[in-house]
Amino acid sequence: MFSFVKKEFFHIFRDRRTILILVVMPIAQILLFGFAITTEMKNARVAVLDLSKDVSTQYIIQRLQANEYFTLVENLNNPDQIDQVMKKGDASMILVFDGDFHTNMLHTGKADVQVIVDATDPNMATTMTNYITGIFTQYQKEISTLHNSGFIINAQTKMLYNPQMEGTYNFVPGVMGLILMLICAMMTSIAIVREKERGSMEVLLASPVKPVYIIISKAVPYFTLSIVNLITILVLSVFVLKVPLAGSLFLITLGSFLFILVALLLGLLISNIVGTQVAAMLMSGMGLMMPTMILSGMIFPVESMPAILQWISGILPARWYIDMIRKLMIQGVDGIYVMKEFVVLSAMMIVLLVINLKKFKVRL
Repeated sequence: MFSFVKKEFFHIFRDRRTILILVVMPIAQILLFGFAITTEMKNARVAVLDLSKDVSTQYIIQRLQANEYFTLVENLNNPDQIDQVMKKGDASMILVFDGDFHTNMLHTGKADVQVIVDATDPNMATTMTNYITGIFTQYQKEISTLHNSGFIINAQTKMLYNPQMEGTYNFVPGVMGLILMLICAMMTSIAIVREKERGSMEVLLASPVKPVYIIISKAVPYFTLSIVNLITILVLSVFVLKVPLAGSLFLITLGSFLFILVALLLGLLISNIVGTQVAAMLMSGMGLMMPTMILSGMIFPVESMPAILQWISGILPARWYIDMIRKLMIQGVDGIYVMKEFVVLSAMMIVLLVINLKKFKVRL
């Protein structure tokens, strides 16, 4: 029996994929779940339009900068910049201090500030509003104690893009990215491996067809089925879940087609690398599903993650697709505001296509 136990240990240690699943995967999971999954909000991007520029507003801004929950990204000069900053996604919240803020507080006992929040993610919007209200409340207490009088900061909150605070507005774009990634990548990841296991790869390689056409022929059926899935998801989102299509349907469709191509090429790359269908399913399922759910911003805000996880998030196609769909479907922005996402996904598609052609083996 001990001889068989020894033999089994040898089998495990000699199989790199088994070691990866048994040892490396749990370590990666605990690190990802420990750092990425958090109910705390950190590094929320805030812009400020200070029309008063007095001692009170400067003190509040300094408290904002010293707070770990917020990052001051821009000081605006005029109200016309507010809409542009929100649509570009440069800030998730904008504070607009009324003119003569400090003077009004001392003379009338009340000063006004407007809090404009991107409510695409209702949970994030609520958390940001609560945190900034806490800063206002703390300053109220300090200045009231200093002057032995009651002062009130009247914070007027405006929720943009999702005033009803519907959770589906944030949920649907993330699910779209997850579904399309899993369907496209998992299905195509076994396409070439299946041919190898069945022994029919020799026929494909012996045919007078270039490798690029073999790759395209593998991707076309799944691309067609993914389009059907995309149409189904959009119809259900609009008519059943009541999620608005505020932006251009053409841009939403074009961006989705681009993301589907990236996911298909990613699946084909896995199919080129591994040797069995089981390994392909494990690699596409574990290697793509968990990072997509945790690091793409689908559930947890990317800003709250450590810098290394934010960098990893940047190489995930779903991260850019989900950002793009949220901007187009919920915010209704023009194409210029999602140009960055289109460029990144296009670059990923070209890189994956080149790698697939390089990795495709013309000999068994």
